[in-house]
Amino acid sequence: MQTLGLAGMALGQNTSKAHPQHKIYPCLLRGVDIIRPNQVWSTDITNTRLPRGFVCLVAIIDWYSRKILSWRLSNTMDAGFCVDCLEEAIKTYGTPEIFNSDQGSQFTSAAFTSVLINNDVTISMDGRG
Repeated sequence: MQTLGLAGMALGQNTSKAHPQHKIYPCLLRGVDIIRPNQVWSTDITNTRLPRGFVCLVAIIDWYSRKILSWRLSNTMDAGFCVDCLEEAIKTYGTPEIFNSDQGSQFTSAAFTSVLINNDVTISMDGRG
């Protein structure tokens, strides 16, 4: 692609940057056997190009069943639609033991982590790279 001068149409790199004032949690999943539903949930955001911009998709998945528990679309990268997605998953499926995410500012925000803390969920975050 580089030789031909082609480039992707995604937002580009560094869309998962942590906010410098947000708390980062350690990754707790190394060597953990996932043996039951609601043991570990995780989330991530992806971006899709539209004719007039981008849309962001966040989804929450149960690692054991690989079921998508909740998802939301947004035209901004703020934390609000991620919090809504998390609250719906908890309301519908209960709470996981561990919730894993990357270190993106949406997932390190107080709005997002407080939902997990208030529901006694252990927070795990993948390291950079």
